[in-house]
Amino acid sequence: MAEKILMKGNEAIAYGAIRCGADGYFGYPITPQSEVMETLMEEKPWETTGMVVLQAESETSSINMVYGGACTGKKVMTSSSSLGISLMAEGLSYLAGAELPCVIVNVMRGGPGLGTIQPSQADYFQAVKGGGHGDYKMIVLAPASAQDMYDFVGLGFDLAFKYRTPAMILSDGVIGQMMEKVELGEQKPRRTDAEIAEQCPWAVVGKPADRKRNVITSLALESPVQEAHNIKLQAKYKEIEEKEVLYSTYRTEDAEHLFVAYGSIARICETAVDIARENGYKVGLLRPITLYPYPTKQIQELLPQLKSVMAVEMSAGQMVEDVRLAVEGKVPVNFHGRMGGMIPSPDEIYEAFVKSINK
Repeated sequence: MAEKILMKGNEAIAYGAIRCGADGYFGYPITPQSEVMETLMEEKPWETTGMVVLQAESETSSINMVYGGACTGKKVMTSSSSLGISLMAEGLSYLAGAELPCVIVNVMRGGPGLGTIQPSQADYFQAVKGGGHGDYKMIVLAPASAQDMYDFVGLGFDLAFKYRTPAMILSDGVIGQMMEKVELGEQKPRRTDAEIAEQCPWAVVGKPADRKRNVITSLALESPVQEAHNIKLQAKYKEIEEKEVLYSTYRTEDAEHLFVAYGSIARICETAVDIARENGYKVGLLRPITLYPYPTKQIQELLPQLKSVMAVEMSAGQMVEDVRLAVEGKVPVNFHGRMGGMIPSPDEIYEAFVKSINK
């Protein structure tokens, strides 16, 4: 039988990293994600799989250690929360520019500034619009459960290596701190150096006699060279948008109104959908699982049957902009958001919906 353990979402991240055969974790503690590193330290994977776990001097150090590990083709990752991710922004741009695969976890908290340690979804722009300087994107996965937190570590690495790009798991304090039953998969072995050399011919693994040395950099001083590199990156992002969209729906078959929500809010919206149905409103839910690439086409496919769409977020309104872009003005797009760590209830969301369609 599969191994099932009651654990926090943050702890599930740690187990996911160990079980998927990650080579290294480099991080720095910050609430509400500190249990990721704490669990890794308790589990001591260096004694079983050989995985390196290191508390760096800062978030800036963490992301640059990730850069170094990723250069060698290793499966390396870090985790932080909101303002810690802001400190990593330059490194994220470097990783994207150098086309280095890695996984970054952001367990969002309220801001701006030091804000609060309570949950938020106000880092959406930062995650899906790049976050650092330059024209780049990251694959962004939005877990809605502790099981997702576990599963998305392996998925994040798979996508990151498939496309040679950073992948972010964008969670929040609700998912990070809540305890749920998590089904653990079998322990996957870490790849051997020979396997890495074969699977990652771009990596810095030592120079064989039959090829030139590999050089990994995001620096291109000649403008035509830099433009060509950017064109290559944009083509890759287009391929990701065409092939890697993930989403789920709830009661959308006959829906006349649609909630769009991700992460913990999507779970709350499921109950709000049920409340609306009990009161005679045909409401459904679309949950983006990949925030980048965004399920634009999937929203558009539902539009012919819809009278309205409402985006629900723990923010002042960020994802709602992508919803509006998808809807293209064909039906009204409404918004309900809470900020500063406040979590809306299903009844509150339902009442906001009723108000939005009767205004």
